[in-house]
Amino acid sequence: MSRPVPLSFELFPPRQQAEMARIAETISPLRSLDPEFISVTYGAGGSSRGRTLDALARLAKEPGLTLAGHLTCAGCPRDVTLAVAERYAKMGVQEIIALRGDPPQDEATAEAPFDQPVALIEALAKTGKFKIRVACYPEIHPQARSAEADLDALKAKFDAGADTAITQFFFDIDAWDRFIERCAKAGFADRIIPGIMPIQSFKGVANFAARCGTSIPVWLRDAYGHVQTKAEQDLLSLSICTELCDDLISRGAPGLHFYTLNKPDLAVATSRALGLRPRPDQRASQLLRRAV
Repeated sequence: MSRPVPLSFELFPPRQQAEMARIAETISPLRSLDPEFISVTYGAGGSSRGRTLDALARLAKEPGLTLAGHLTCAGCPRDVTLAVAERYAKMGVQEIIALRGDPPQDEATAEAPFDQPVALIEALAKTGKFKIRVACYPEIHPQARSAEADLDALKAKFDAGADTAITQFFFDIDAWDRFIERCAKAGFADRIIPGIMPIQSFKGVANFAARCGTSIPVWLRDAYGHVQTKAEQDLLSLSICTELCDDLISRGAPGLHFYTLNKPDLAVATSRALGLRPRPDQRASQLLRRAV
């Protein structure tokens, strides 16, 4: 039976113009799921600014989509950052995912940047033009002094005007439970949306996890150590992602946010396996057939 679980999906702006021209095709299977929003990432220090604006401008031509533009503040002047937000508003982008981000390693820190994401959130909230979403870490931000300090930082974002927070991806459901328990005591557990990373490539995800502080359980490494074919990998990835999402839904998660890496098939197949019943999509159907 279908369950009313809000879904959202993250894309990154393509580097090649040919891929940029096909970005509407990338989201075609996602549209069948009636997403709450589709977000487009923004590189460190604004390094992908032009491509992000281009991608959002192309997607804004698609009817019926709610778009969210990422916006980072580290290493970028305040006036430039707010100018990007204004361009988002003019092209019809209704939401912003406000992040600190990391300044480009090959550039000096810009003059007069937002020094903290809280300042960016406050400035965006004053415009009254956007729904503001932020990031959070179930397994604690790698640079946080403690779990308590990390939670205090998240509370400050909500106090500054953030509406919801999307988590970094994770695979340990116990880590989610501990995090949500802390959030519940702070009074904002219902505003936390779990971020989901369908495993397209275990090696790639493991490398990414090492950089962002996400733990890889031993059982997960062992499971992928035994797969021998693409079909087996697809089935395993679909099974793991579906089980994690089902556990989160049963625990009352207010939505699911998928990091698609511009490859939507696993996200769509997971949603179908959960019984969310999108309209039939050929590519997702093919993935399911390969898996079984």
